[in-house]
Amino acid sequence: MSAVPETPAAPSRPTVTEREARQVAEAAREQDWRKPSFAKELFLGRFRPDLIHPHPLPADEDVRRGEEFLAKLRDFCETRVDGALIEREARIPDEVINGLKELGALGMKIDTKYGGLGLTQVYYNKALALVGSASPAIGALLSAHQSIGVPQPLKIFGTREQKETFLPRCARTDISAFLLTEPDVGSDPARLATTAVPEGDDYVLDGVKLWTTNGVVADLLVVMARVPRSEGHRGGITAFVVEADSEGVTVENRNAFMGLRGLENGVTRFHRVRVPASHRIGEEGQGLKIALTTLNTGRLSLPAMCVGAGKWCLKIAREWSAEREQWGKPVALHEAVGSKIAFIAATTFALEAVVDLSSQMADEDRNDIRIEAALAKLYGSEMAWLMADELVQIRGGRGFETADSLRARGERAVPAEQMLRDLRINRIFEGSTEIMHLLIAREAVDAHLSVAGDLIDPDKSLGDKARAGASAGAFYARWLPRLVAGPGQLPGSYGEFKHGIDLSPHLRYVERTSRKLARSTFYAMSRWQGRMETKQGFLGRIVDIGAELFAMSAACVRAELLRSRGDHGREAYQLADAFCHQARLRVEELFGRLWSNTDDLDRKVVKHVLGGSYTWLEDGVIDPSDDGPWIADATPGPSTRENARRPIR
Repeated sequence: MSAVPETPAAPSRPTVTEREARQVAEAAREQDWRKPSFAKELFLGRFRPDLIHPHPLPADEDVRRGEEFLAKLRDFCETRVDGALIEREARIPDEVINGLKELGALGMKIDTKYGGLGLTQVYYNKALALVGSASPAIGALLSAHQSIGVPQPLKIFGTREQKETFLPRCARTDISAFLLTEPDVGSDPARLATTAVPEGDDYVLDGVKLWTTNGVVADLLVVMARVPRSEGHRGGITAFVVEADSEGVTVENRNAFMGLRGLENGVTRFHRVRVPASHRIGEEGQGLKIALTTLNTGRLSLPAMCVGAGKWCLKIAREWSAEREQWGKPVALHEAVGSKIAFIAATTFALEAVVDLSSQMADEDRNDIRIEAALAKLYGSEMAWLMADELVQIRGGRGFETADSLRARGERAVPAEQMLRDLRINRIFEGSTEIMHLLIAREAVDAHLSVAGDLIDPDKSLGDKARAGASAGAFYARWLPRLVAGPGQLPGSYGEFKHGIDLSPHLRYVERTSRKLARSTFYAMSRWQGRMETKQGFLGRIVDIGAELFAMSAACVRAELLRSRGDHGREAYQLADAFCHQARLRVEELFGRLWSNTDDLDRKVVKHVLGGSYTWLEDGVIDPSDDGPWIADATPGPSTRENARRPIR
């Protein structure tokens, strides 16, 4: 009887405490603020319109090249993209993807010296908004490829050899994907289980990755894996470029979702996959920092497509509401419907202002936009969902009916319900709303933690706390008095924003409210100290207030830009004014809920729910779910399933 070789023991999933998980995330943050940040200053109570006004503009040559490509892309989308077909067949046709390759759409953000188009962030986002309106699945494919796939991390962290090897491929022929999430790991990367063990001049990858957007059709993968600490290896979470056709790489499933039905998203298993050390991006242990830095601008692609969704919602709402009559007049003229249309119009204007402003600042690289980009993602995903939901309501029963059904009975095939389904994932993609609240809140209070963090850290010594106390005292002695009064209390402030319609009161409101927001944050830190990080409801509202103030600022600055250029200036002022009035109501409600809420009561109810106290409330229904495991087994080892990978050729 022949001996059966022993199977190597599967590496155990890292067990980490809550504090250790936070330390891993904190270590991956960019620690310094070397450039000014409008949003960071806003959270500190310092309204700095000089950082965003006059509105920055792209160079003429960038505009020319960008507009030329947009014209070609529009023609391609109108003549060769059938969004309804992609929805029905749950797949983007190969000829469409190949056509995008020929157009150069895979290389929109890649430098021309590597065969890309070298578009600015502004025009890259405009292109995503355009193509995403034709098919959200195509928008997701192009965004995942360029915003978080191989091109962006290599652009920032890659070696010259890596750029010369991979970027020409990504610009024209090869699709890339980004692999971080695992079956039991989402936004808590400290528990990452995929390993990359050094072996000679290679690393050997083992593990399973979940929700790999583009993973089914990808040629190149950015994979995050944990390198064990050993002699000569500092270890830690590390980023690698992996050839998707490498031996041991298996796409075990093509996932299906409620929306984005053409998304090529899968489950990818790595078993003894050899990756040359030369394919490692950056140093060992830099993987999370690379991922977060990549997302600083990568996150802007998602709200860009939300802008496209808002524009489409407005078009359909306008056309339908003028056509549909009830009780003797178009439904748009009934106040209950008209308020929804006004919300869609004003919010689309503001969201486009946020995305364009953040994108142009990213192109100029004068400001640190990590908070602006995160706010754009958070705000865009939430507001686009609300706009689509309102469109479905405006359309009534037709909003709930599929486009194919509408077409079959002789009416215009308006895919409103598909838009709602497609947009839902944006509140989860690239950091859920809840995680974005915490991420932005951490950046927003960075100045406080820098000077007073040791005071509220239970692990610090009395000596450390004493030194922190002295530093904090000096900081707050300078900072707090500035929160008492400012230009927002002077009637003539920001008078340059008064042209027929007066936007200056809104900017004065932003200035005053910024200081109020900073005072509220300081009071909360004083009250809760080390427990502040557990007050997620409070922190979420703080961030939401900041998002509204940022959007108000961007909307006013954009309106003034359009007025100064003679480009629908009066109408832009009307939309900015309407949006700011709407936003102010939301801000006041959020402030009220900072201190008057059900957070404590909710925590008690949750404990009882988890403890089984309310299981009687679940009686009287049938659960249609099967009895499978909540989380699939991701034990490393060889795949037992057929490879579902489908490269596009």
